[in-house]
Amino acid sequence: MTAVVRALVTAPAMAIALAGLSGPAGAQGREVRAGGPAANGSPVAMERSAAGKVTVRAVRLSGPFVFDGALDDAIYHTVPPWTDFVQQEPAEGVPATEKTEAWVFFDDENIYVGARLYESRPDRRVTSDMRRDSFNMYFNDHLAVVFDTFNDRRNGYGFSTNRAGGMFDFFTTNEQPSSNWNGVWEARAGDFDGGWTLEMRIPFRSIRFQAGGDTWGVNLRRMSRWKNETSFLSGVPRSWGRRGLNKLSSEATLVGVATPKPSLNLDVKPYALGSLLTDRVATPSFANRRGGHVGGDVKWGVTPTLVTDFSYNTDFAQVEDDDAQVNLTRFSLIVAEKREFFLEGQDAFAFGGSNSGVFPGSGGGGFSPGSPNTGADLSPVLFYSRRIGLSGSSVVPIVAGARVLGRAAAWQIGALNMRTEPLAAVDAAAATPATSFSVLRVNRDVGRRSRLGLIATSRNPAGGTSGATVGTDAQFNLRDDLALGGYFAKTNKEGKAGDASSYRARLDWTNDRYGVSAEHLFVGDGFSPEVGFLRRSAFRRTFGLARFSPRPAHMPGVRKFTYLASADYITAPSGRLQSEEFRGTFATELSSGDFVTTELTQQFERLDAPFVVARNDTVPTGAYRFTQARASYIFGTQRPVSGTLSVARGGFYDGTLTEETWRGRIEVAPRFVAEPTVSLNQVDGPRGHANTNLVSTRVTYSVTPRMFVGGLLQYQSRTSSFSTNLRLRWEYKPGSELFVVYSDGRSTTAPGYPELENRSVVVKVTRLFRW
Repeated sequence: MTAVVRALVTAPAMAIALAGLSGPAGAQGREVRAGGPAANGSPVAMERSAAGKVTVRAVRLSGPFVFDGALDDAIYHTVPPWTDFVQQEPAEGVPATEKTEAWVFFDDENIYVGARLYESRPDRRVTSDMRRDSFNMYFNDHLAVVFDTFNDRRNGYGFSTNRAGGMFDFFTTNEQPSSNWNGVWEARAGDFDGGWTLEMRIPFRSIRFQAGGDTWGVNLRRMSRWKNETSFLSGVPRSWGRRGLNKLSSEATLVGVATPKPSLNLDVKPYALGSLLTDRVATPSFANRRGGHVGGDVKWGVTPTLVTDFSYNTDFAQVEDDDAQVNLTRFSLIVAEKREFFLEGQDAFAFGGSNSGVFPGSGGGGFSPGSPNTGADLSPVLFYSRRIGLSGSSVVPIVAGARVLGRAAAWQIGALNMRTEPLAAVDAAAATPATSFSVLRVNRDVGRRSRLGLIATSRNPAGGTSGATVGTDAQFNLRDDLALGGYFAKTNKEGKAGDASSYRARLDWTNDRYGVSAEHLFVGDGFSPEVGFLRRSAFRRTFGLARFSPRPAHMPGVRKFTYLASADYITAPSGRLQSEEFRGTFATELSSGDFVTTELTQQFERLDAPFVVARNDTVPTGAYRFTQARASYIFGTQRPVSGTLSVARGGFYDGTLTEETWRGRIEVAPRFVAEPTVSLNQVDGPRGHANTNLVSTRVTYSVTPRMFVGGLLQYQSRTSSFSTNLRLRWEYKPGSELFVVYSDGRSTTAPGYPELENRSVVVKVTRLFRW
């Protein structure tokens, strides 16, 4: 293989691509067998070894090329494609049943991906979404590519598109996926007799890469949704499930890439915003207050591997409202970050490792049966970006900020500093002083897929009490399916007494047929990460989980069964039992993509303080043991109506809980989608009846892949609130956007139509300039 790669790298790209082909045979797209020799003995475009290792070549564009998704340029007839994809699901390692042809080209500015996807049943193609970064893209017929631009078999940039031209991009860090990264790129698609075609155009400046490197890693994934088949250019174990494209240790080797010479690589993105605000609950109240301001971001690629970001008068008025959640626990729920400045690079600051779980595909949108508390990650989050610019439900103005992300060989570094303005409040205790937030993160790759890391954070309010956190963590991926991880962290806050340390050790074995997970976690009573998040404080946790997932050979409608048992034991640092949970789950994955699950849970909870379930129900202190049962059905997204329907009933402290939930997706029209959520929770106990209900729906009409109109309507009985958020987003030029946003919040405590409490109308325009 070494000799093969050396020959590919040194030979002229086009000469190798054209060797062995001439005249009409090449023009007619004659198929060249993988590994077929050229005149000089090296493979033409692609070689697959007996062990399944794949080497492919990128070809420089040297003639006219029209980026339109049609694949009718001459180069597609002269350069042979990459073929012979292999299945991950349902039959690992078996040739794909639908033929795929793919190419990668490049010029001085861009890298291009072209693909022709043959279909035996084009009429059954699933194309139900074109929204930018829609998670539903995975459940469409699509093609996705990942480039390992440092050839380290750990990190990469991913891009996905479907027949509608929808775009989804992501970043892979240490083989773990994240959709927080958004790049500037384009996609086009078209039809041919027997399938569909696509092209992607990705500017080199939108990604980071090793300067002067001519060898990358690459893999491609194709989903044939109607038959629930997933295939890859380079085979991926099915134990990785939906995370499969992120398994860069299984990638193909891409040779012949010629990266451009360093340039200024400067992006400037100013914005202008106008607003009309009403707040009837403020003191004093106001109506239709006009406002406006300007600001912007600057991104400078100092080198191909180091990028700095500067933000002035940072504004997030265009961000969609937070999704409402039903919380029937005693502890806070973490709320997802949606602000673009903090999303980009967020993974560089992640600490401690998240649960990889014991379910194939978990962590990348994969199936994980049972309630979200099964093996819930209670580890402290040392950097929780929502601490910056938000205080409760109030927005704290951000004056400016800077961030540096870079890497050198096996080292990666991330540094961030943000400064917020003071925020006055009617209640002096709720006022927020001007504050500086700082984060420093360093990682060091170790071995093939392991790493060591350090983190330091600080929060320094003007005239207030500062706090700092330091920690070290490690992740050892001993095999493809076996990982060990852990961390130790300590905080320092003036006036905070108690044990200020926290540590964790975790083991995960994620074989396709079997799985085991074990964890021990400690959080001291004085541990207080000032720029972080604690779901639960002052506890010691021991957790274990075992899974058995056989695949029946003689049941055509069933792909896999899952049997699961878990135990969770949580005490106070003194050793006094606080919570205990034993859970058993049985799940069936159908060949159609549907799932059926049933589970039985026995819980113990000790309340040292009263627990408010709803406005009219408070559970008194004491020790409680109760049992709950749950059944769920997950409908495959190839249907016009899909989603998850679940029913639960059982004990709940000193009463009973009945829960009925539907999280659905309804394709009203090809471009019009509704995503309703209905969660009805009734608690019956010695104090009577208490309801905690949530009804919401998100509706989206996609005009083009770069323009959509969406709305989010939400009602919560616990807070007696109804909110509306309507947004128009138009990316009128790659990287440049227009937003029109309407939001209001209403109270339902008074009879009649919900009473308006606050309202805003915002128009925001951004413009990207690149040098």
